[in-house]
Amino acid sequence: MSKANKSTKLTSVVPAIAGVLLGLAFLAAGLTFLLDMVPEQPDPPEGSPMALFMGAMVPTGYMAFVKVCEVAGGALVMIPRLRRLGLLILCPIIVNIVAFHVFITGGEGLMEPMFLGVVGLAVFLLLCEWRAFLGLVARRP
Repeated sequence: MSKANKSTKLTSVVPAIAGVLLGLAFLAAGLTFLLDMVPEQPDPPEGSPMALFMGAMVPTGYMAFVKVCEVAGGALVMIPRLRRLGLLILCPIIVNIVAFHVFITGGEGLMEPMFLGVVGLAVFLLLCEWRAFLGLVARRP
């Protein structure tokens, strides 16, 4: 096998693996919530930013909407042809997860392996698809 063939194979296989891993993470997170399989967790302290945040997200149904988007984006990002669409759905969710950890939890959870893995996979896939996303911001004459 020539060096060019190995390089082409590597540039198509690695993003495919990353897409499947990112997709599985979001499918698992979304379906766990939607199928009500989330293990019982202690409530955050009353009046804390996290309690106020979750008090608005869960009862209004907004969290269910986000989880449906996670499932849809996770499924799409696993399919190479639809990966860009999946990233368009998942990236705002990931930005909000980062914002949650920075602003609501005060940085707690930012160094968790699962969190770092999801952010790393998303950034990697964005870099792989960078040329395609340039079309969204490119100036047209």
